[in-house]
Amino acid sequence: MLLLVAIIWFGNLEYRKLIRPDEGRYAEIPREMTVSGDWTTPRLNELKYFEKPPLQYWATAVAYEVFGEHQWTSRIWAALTGFAGILLAWFAGTRLFGREAGIYAALLLGSSMLYAMLAHINTLDMGVTFFITLGLFSLLLAQGEERVATRRNWMLLAWAGLALAVLSKGLMGLILPGAALFLYSVFNRDIGVWKRMHWFSGLLLFALIAVPWFVLVIKANPEFFQRFFIYEHFERFTTKVHGRFQPWYYFVPILLLGMMPWTLLMFDTLLRTWRGSVQKARSFSPERFLLVWAVFVYLFFSVSDSKLPSYLLPMFPALALLMGKQLAEMNARRLFWLTLPVLAVVVALLAGAPFADRAADTPLQHEMYGNYSVWLVIAAASWFVGVAGALWLLRRERKMIAVILLSFSSLTAAQLATSGYNTIAPERSSYILAEAIKPLIKPEVPFYSVFCYEQTLPFYLKRTFTLVSYQDEMDFGIKMEPERWIPSVELLAKRWSAQAQAYAIVPTQLFYILQQQGMAMKEIYRDEQYVVVSKP
Repeated sequence: MLLLVAIIWFGNLEYRKLIRPDEGRYAEIPREMTVSGDWTTPRLNELKYFEKPPLQYWATAVAYEVFGEHQWTSRIWAALTGFAGILLAWFAGTRLFGREAGIYAALLLGSSMLYAMLAHINTLDMGVTFFITLGLFSLLLAQGEERVATRRNWMLLAWAGLALAVLSKGLMGLILPGAALFLYSVFNRDIGVWKRMHWFSGLLLFALIAVPWFVLVIKANPEFFQRFFIYEHFERFTTKVHGRFQPWYYFVPILLLGMMPWTLLMFDTLLRTWRGSVQKARSFSPERFLLVWAVFVYLFFSVSDSKLPSYLLPMFPALALLMGKQLAEMNARRLFWLTLPVLAVVVALLAGAPFADRAADTPLQHEMYGNYSVWLVIAAASWFVGVAGALWLLRRERKMIAVILLSFSSLTAAQLATSGYNTIAPERSSYILAEAIKPLIKPEVPFYSVFCYEQTLPFYLKRTFTLVSYQDEMDFGIKMEPERWIPSVELLAKRWSAQAQAYAIVPTQLFYILQQQGMAMKEIYRDEQYVVVSKP
């Protein structure tokens, strides 16, 4: 069963083209590390880029060095940490709540829609989720140990996990678990957990893992501290500076759909865990801690001024452990009624999937969405078969087989829907553009990106650009090294005329601005989004 999960899990990493912006960005930064040899200062388009720490960049760069620069190597870290999270849920669930609960926890986590899909998209959230989960689950295992040496070893692993979480995505890897532990000790009136943290050896190990890179990068870039710790952490959470503001209820539909097909089981579990763990006050309760963690993560990001769907990921392993325990204690009849409404949702998806092209605004979108609808129909149909089969098995008291069937059909549906998104690649990826112009582009000739920065293009062309009249997320890097960009089209026109060879890419609807400058240009590529020109 594990082998089958692995085949389904890793089978489509190379199939899809990179999608902008995140997949292009997080594939390109490690590529530039391998080219420059500088693994201390992250750069995007050769500009300093201090939004995130380097652990995933390093891991991806190592994959590039060993296996080459491919789509699958750019995604391998997210997929590996996602898969490792499933194994971790199995192991921790087995140790804490029993073998059956551990198996259920792994099945539920790997088949939850949001978790399964985001494990196959190149973002940083799956990596930080795994290491936070490693820290939290190790903490739970440590607190249940009577032997001091064994408890110390588990706590050292917990501290190491949190250190790697900090290197994955910053201070949230330490602040969120610390705040959740504080809230747990208040709600459960349990201060004993703080006495069993092995502070000296734990903090020493944490510092040895997490601190060296910060020292090196600040030494090389004194401006790093303000940009990373103040702007990227404090201002991101408390202001709308990143343009990701959403209302407080933003995560409601994401959680409801992202936890499918286990949404009703989740609510049932949360309620029963709260009621069932009350009597365990004043002693350490893994169930209560996991409950506090899941609720805290949801509320923390709900009040934040910066929201993205992937921010909920750290909830999912904790919820999977709680649901796995609950499922092991639940009879098949109750699970049947908690699963039955999923059938209606899947039928609605199956009925609506053929009409995906109605969301199109252009002829190209109409064609792409029509092609995507075929994938959605197949995904919904496979999911329907799994849900219907699981319900049939539950009526016959075959709970374990029913959960396995539902889990595999849900994971397969998620993978089909994710893979099918490749039909929209012409609109969300520059792969076709890159393949068209690659034979015409000389690596030593300047290439200007005017009014835009197509995030996936540098990875496919294996080169960077000179930005013209465009900053966006690279504004900080431009301020640090203003000589690496051109602030206006007028200055570009002067430089263009003085150079023997040059290329430029510009949004199609803004191409007329270059023409107004009287620049001598030859079109070498054009589509609905971009025009690429060279000097004739």
